[in-house]
Amino acid sequence: MYNIFKKHRRWKLMTAILSLSLLTVMAGAAVAPALNIIQEHFNCAPPGLVQMIISIPAISIAATNLFFIKLSRLFTARALVIIGLVLYTAGGCLAGVFDNIYIVLVFRAIVGIGVGIIMPLSTGLITFFFTRDKHSVLMGYSSSLNMLGGVLATLIAGALAMVSWRLSFLVYLLGIAALIPCILWMPSEFIADKKRDGSPVSDHSGFAPYIVCMFLLMLTFFIYPSNFAIETMKTGLFSQSAIGPIMAMMDLLGFAGGLLFSKIKGAAVTCGWLIAPSAFLISYGLLLFAVNVPGILFGSALIGFANGFGVPYIISKGSSKAGKNAATTIIPLLSMALYLAQFFTPAIVAAVNTLVGSSAFSSYYVALASSLLLLLFSVKIRK
Repeated sequence: MYNIFKKHRRWKLMTAILSLSLLTVMAGAAVAPALNIIQEHFNCAPPGLVQMIISIPAISIAATNLFFIKLSRLFTARALVIIGLVLYTAGGCLAGVFDNIYIVLVFRAIVGIGVGIIMPLSTGLITFFFTRDKHSVLMGYSSSLNMLGGVLATLIAGALAMVSWRLSFLVYLLGIAALIPCILWMPSEFIADKKRDGSPVSDHSGFAPYIVCMFLLMLTFFIYPSNFAIETMKTGLFSQSAIGPIMAMMDLLGFAGGLLFSKIKGAAVTCGWLIAPSAFLISYGLLLFAVNVPGILFGSALIGFANGFGVPYIISKGSSKAGKNAATTIIPLLSMALYLAQFFTPAIVAAVNTLVGSSAFSSYYVALASSLLLLLFSVKIRK
C-alpha cells in the first residue's frame, strides 16, 4: 500500500491521516480475544462489569463526539491528533497494569475519549485537506485500513493473551505507529469553521438520514461479530478453532471492499446506495437459510464486503453535503452513531429475543430486519 500512497502528491499528509484509521473501529473490541481470561482473573466481579471492558469505550467515544466541535476551536488538527493518540495508547496499555476492575474501566473510558477525538479526524481531515475528486478514493482507503486494523488488533491481542491477559492490552501500542507520522507531517491548522462573530458553524439540518443510516449499518454489521460464534456452533458444521479464521476472512473482504470503493461507486453511478443493504440481505439470508459450509463462508464474506463499502459510502455522501466543514459537523455525528450502534447491538438483540420468546430465535432475523430498514433509509441519501 506504500506505493499507492507514494504516487499522490501529498502522500505524507495522506499517510498521517490514514494511519488514524488503523486504530478506530476496533478500539473497544481489540482485547475481546482475552475477555474470557480477564473474566477468570476478575472472578469476584459481576460478569456484566467485566463485559464493560469491551463496551465502555463506545459510550465515552459518543460523549466525546458531542464536544468535538468545541475541542476543534481550542486546538489545531495536529494538537488534537496528538492528544487523542496519547490518550488512546496510554489509556489502552495502562488498563493491563491494575488489579482493580473499576480502575481498569476508567482507563478503558480514557481509550474511548482518545478514539472520540481521533475518529472524526480520521475521515474529516480528508474532506478538509483534499479536493473533492480525491474523497471517494481516500474514504475507501480509510475503510480498508479500519478493517485491516481490526484483523491486526485481534490477531495480536489473541497471541499476547496466550501469555498473559495483561499483555493483551499492549495491542494499543499500535497507536505509536500513527503518532510518529502525525507528529512529523500533520499540519498545525485549525479545522473549525467560524462565522464572522466568532461563533462556530453548527447547522446540522439535513444530516438525520445519514446518521440513521450509519446507526443501522453498524447495527446490521455488528450482529455478526457479536453472535457468529454462538450461531455457527449451533449448526455443528465448524469447530471452535475455525471461527477465528472465518471472521478474519470477513475482515479481509471488508478490506477489499474499501480498496475497491471508489471504482465500485463510480461503476454503480446512481445505484451505489443499494449495494450495502442488498449485500447484507443476501448474506444474512444465506446464514439463516443456506445452513451449509459454502453458505456460511459466502455469507460471512459478503458481510465484510458490505461493511467495507457501506461505511465509506455514507461518510462520503454526508461529507459531500457538509463540504469542507464535515470534520466539525457531520463526521462527529456519524462517529457517535457508529459507536452507539456497537454499544446497543447486544441489548437490541436480547430485547427482541425476549419479545419473541422462541427457542428457534436467531439474531440473524434482527439483522435481516435492520437490513431492510437500512435499505429504506438509504433511499433518502442516494442523491
